[in-house]
Amino acid sequence: MVSSNFIPAMIYLDHAATTPMHPAVLDAMMPFFGARFGNPSSLHHLGRDAKFALERAREQVAALLGARASEIVFNSGATEGNNHALKGVAAQLKAKGRHILTSNIEHDAVLHPLQSLAKEGYEVEFVPVDSQGILDLEAFQAMLRPDTILVSLMHANNELGTLQPVEAVSAICRARAIWLHVDACQTVGHIPVDVKALGCDLLTLSAHKFYGPKGAGALYIRRGVRLETLVEGGHQQKGRRAGTENVAAIVGMGVACDIARVAMQNGEEDHVVALRQRLIEGTLRSVEGSYLNGHPTNRVPGIVNFSFEGIEGEGLILELDAKVGLCASTGSACAAGSLDPSPTLLAIGLELGLARAGTRFSLGRGTTEAEIDEVLRLMPGVVESLRALNPAARVALVGAQCDNAG
Repeated sequence: MVSSNFIPAMIYLDHAATTPMHPAVLDAMMPFFGARFGNPSSLHHLGRDAKFALERAREQVAALLGARASEIVFNSGATEGNNHALKGVAAQLKAKGRHILTSNIEHDAVLHPLQSLAKEGYEVEFVPVDSQGILDLEAFQAMLRPDTILVSLMHANNELGTLQPVEAVSAICRARAIWLHVDACQTVGHIPVDVKALGCDLLTLSAHKFYGPKGAGALYIRRGVRLETLVEGGHQQKGRRAGTENVAAIVGMGVACDIARVAMQNGEEDHVVALRQRLIEGTLRSVEGSYLNGHPTNRVPGIVNFSFEGIEGEGLILELDAKVGLCASTGSACAAGSLDPSPTLLAIGLELGLARAGTRFSLGRGTTEAEIDEVLRLMPGVVESLRALNPAARVALVGAQCDNAG
């Protein structure tokens, strides 16, 4: 149970949007808001202190990823990292080609930079996924061309939780000398992520997705990969990303990386997997007309996505929030407020009604069995009450049951 100054009690199942900051992370950050306020580019003792803290954090991030410290570039988060990777590679390799491949279920932080590149004359194509959200490898290979310069693929989908075959894609890319960028926001800190095992050239992460602070992230750039910089100005980070570094947040990210590594070693994410399965099995058993979206097991520990016949996902979330202070979502936090159905759910073949009914519950290390059981206790009644407001949907549900029985 997570407490708040504004809500006396709540059940927080929106960890894919952001995670609560670990107390040890905050403790590590606090001195850099006070006495240790130096600029890491300054030569005096305060600057050297900040620089040492910065480089220690770089080593901590690298250790979590199986990378070299020199391959880590700090930034404001994965949105900036994705922009840097995609636009930087495109500019660097435009003489070689202008063809870029990605999947049709990527996050907006990848899709929007690619749309900008398309306006500049680059050709961006989208590889389809199957009904569980997994990249179609045959289609991917068929779409590769001699002028393909970059492939961008998320490690795990932020709505479905489905893991992508990154290792297989990287092997294909290496054989053709194509650079591979991986958006690993939903996997870093939750499952082992080793950049060498993945075989990627670039990888992005955000600290707030694994109990670190918002406003801090990193871009892994494999040694030997050259790309144009995105943020120009000073000479910080060897010119790869200008601007005075956010020392406090970066220090917090480094500590969050250490905590994540120990948590995975101690099996804390196994606890999340067990609760996820409890939620999946309980929901499918107790709520008629409910469907699990994504692969049943090949997914990150905490993300679950359901569709419920005859209701809108927003209504379910608002009702559960009103009853128990539940925090969940209908998809990506970056698309909150949109009235359009989830493009990801449409891409896996859901019809419009089920796509609108998509609801994401994302669990974390602090989630308890009692919280999951409370959600399971309330969900059938809430779904039925919402269906009662839409008699046509209720008739359609009964008709579907009769068809299945026949």
